Amino acid sequence: MPPAPTPAPTSAEPAAGCADGPAGDPVGGIGAPAGSTARPGPASGSRSGRRLLFPEGPAVDPAGSHHERRIRSFRPRRGRVTAGQGEALRRLWPTWGLDIDGRSVLDLDAFFGGLPVVLEIGFGMGEATAEMAATDPGTGILAADVHTPGQGNLLALAERAGLTNLRVANGDAIILLREMIEPGALAGLRVYFPDPWPKTRHHKRRLIQPEFVELAAARLAPGALFHCATDWEPYAEQMLEVLSACPELENTAAGGGYAPRPAFRPMTKFERAGIGKGHRVHDLLFRRR
Repeated sequence: MPPAPTPAPTSAEPAAGCADGPAGDPVGGIGAPAGSTARPGPASGSRSGRRLLFPEGPAVDPAGSHHERRIRSFRPRRGRVTAGQGEALRRLWPTWGLDIDGRSVLDLDAFFGGLPVVLEIGFGMGEATAEMAATDPGTGILAADVHTPGQGNLLALAERAGLTNLRVANGDAIILLREMIEPGALAGLRVYFPDPWPKTRHHKRRLIQPEFVELAAARLAPGALFHCATDWEPYAEQMLEVLSACPELENTAAGGGYAPRPAFRPMTKFERAGIGKGHRVHDLLFRRR
């Protein structure tokens, strides 16, 4: 992976569920120590909150205590990291990774060399994300997730494919949208297979809620696509209701319903597994007015 441009310093919630299930290490390896734990570092200094296993890698809680505590739609997933994924995190994170700390507004033009930028929230192990970046090199993809093995996996996939239009963000996507991305800055937003939180008492944790959609729409440029996909029927119905109620968005599907899966969205392992269980996958494509 060629060196990435370093964004110029500037002054400046919930990440979604992962799209793919567990996958093997794309670069091989026998695995990192299974008992490794994440511990907060000193209260001050650039290494605050870093994982001891990856001192230059993604932070455990990059936003820390300087942002409010609230209900989140995600659960941090810091499962077993393979040797190859860990090596990718150690080598590539300082250049290609971004901790969502909420402390500065991103200069997306500098970060992506002037490419239009699409934000993807929740990428699982990253296979579909890497494929989309490879097939559309003229679009920058800012991929946000909290799954440490998936972050390492995606970095390794990007390096293997020689991708230069992909960056990996770690942390709370609501903080990213609210504090670090300017209004109208995004060419698109993708939320594929977020956690459906199926129990009624957990519905408040679902990502696609009116407040989130309002925030996301404000960060989209006119004409930008807001694309969701889910294989959980009740959540698809909620998505359609919430997205349709946002005055800044218009449904691209004829008749105002669900859209066919567009060619640019690859079928993920998660999706294939759901279809194998008899689930029906729904895509929702809305455009910013």
